[in-house]
Amino acid sequence: MALQCGIVGLPNVGKSTLFNCLSNAKAQAANFPFCTIEPNVGVITVPDERLNKLAELVNPQRILPTTVEIVDIAGLVKGASKGEGLGNKFLANIRETDAILHVLRCFDDENVTHVDGSVNPVRDKEIIDYELQLKDLETIESRIQKVQKQAKTGGDKVAKQTYDVLMQFKDALEQGKSARTVQFETKDDQKIAYELFLLTSKPVMYVCNVDEKSAVNGNKYVDMVREAVKDEDAEILVVAGKTESDIAELETYEDRQMFLEEVGLQESGVSRLIRSAYQLLNLQTYFTAGVQEVRAWTFEKGWKAPQCAGVIHTDFEKGFIRAEVIKYDDFINYGSEAAVKEAGKLSVEGKEYVVEDGDIMHFRFNV
Repeated sequence: MALQCGIVGLPNVGKSTLFNCLSNAKAQAANFPFCTIEPNVGVITVPDERLNKLAELVNPQRILPTTVEIVDIAGLVKGASKGEGLGNKFLANIRETDAILHVLRCFDDENVTHVDGSVNPVRDKEIIDYELQLKDLETIESRIQKVQKQAKTGGDKVAKQTYDVLMQFKDALEQGKSARTVQFETKDDQKIAYELFLLTSKPVMYVCNVDEKSAVNGNKYVDMVREAVKDEDAEILVVAGKTESDIAELETYEDRQMFLEEVGLQESGVSRLIRSAYQLLNLQTYFTAGVQEVRAWTFEKGWKAPQCAGVIHTDFEKGFIRAEVIKYDDFINYGSEAAVKEAGKLSVEGKEYVVEDGDIMHFRFNV
């Protein structure tokens, strides 16, 4: 599943530094705007201790974790919705992503210039929100012109539904609210809303980039962000980008852990960021476990067994017969598939089974 999170923010807030920590693809990190011209894409391994524990019991030939794609997108400036800076390119790149990691500068450093001359993460957030909202409003108004006549004079039910959805979005955007604040009750309305692919309808996580001493408890800038987004359906993550960069340069796991302990962290911000990005995309993990490989597979929360089987191969979904399911805790407690079966803890599930995070699956199919 090639789902992507896009890293966005104003120039010089630490986007590329964070991306470099996340990925082996080294984006150019420089103290001037637009050092990231083309979006850099990194395929990032999702940390999951469950995979390692399963591998210890099964002792497979190989271990394959699940991944998520992170895209580092050029910095946006005021007027982007009208094509200022790299505005049009930025907006095209972000439209292709599934979720947004919005990096906000929450640190003071006189050696790193700020495009607006001072550190104010709430103002920075509002600049990007405003530009994205303007672009969405432009999209909405264009669509309204196309369906308005049909909706009001004809008997086209779909046109009327579409018009109603568009007007709800228009009302919210004109009030300075993002499209994600508009909730629709019916599946038809939700489908129409989704197919508009609005920029501000994407799920968002605010990544507060702080200095090292603020890595654990945050600072006044983080508090400002928390207050500003308290009414949004959004997450906040505090990460010390420069510290993460230093950690990434250490060669051994032991050295990295020692460094983390020295700054008061249990795990790196990068690990927390990757897992949070995975959850932001509404993704979960199931496992397959055998002597050839122990592997993590990505699926969307709420998927049923045949859909999850299709992640491995489309034939598995087409010819789905049943799924043999072991709960992760049972596998760990009993130590092997054979022991789980003997204890009567393996269940056989049909097409309506909703797969749960951590399930260990074996699919039976016939094509």
